[in-house]
Amino acid sequence: MAALLFDSGALIALERGDRKLAALLVAAVDAGAEAVTSCACVAEVWRDPARQARLTRALAGFCEHGLDQTRARACGLLLTQAGLSDVADAAICQLARDGDTILTSDPGEVERLLAARGASVRVYAV
Repeated sequence: MAALLFDSGALIALERGDRKLAALLVAAVDAGAEAVTSCACVAEVWRDPARQARLTRALAGFCEHGLDQTRARACGLLLTQAGLSDVADAAICQLARDGDTILTSDPGEVERLLAARGASVRVYAV
């Protein structure tokens, strides 16, 4: 089943109460899709859990992937190939599989990273 991957910008949109994005998430999960993010993306947006109730609730249903040695090195290589430097975006792009969808506030960078990987992943701008 395809996954719905959230970068930092998409997590911020959920935190801010973006209804369209929240509805998309609910519909995708109801259809059997997995909600995925990277711990690197969470680190970029996690500031005050007492004030981030929406994000806290949303993340409870997510699969969060960390950066182990293998993933960290793959992200570094991908960034070199794409000529970019955002580790969190690289981490999301490394997690994506053909047929998945990445929700992002930076579609240009994500598309460059996916092109460097040769991955067939949909990109949805938030």
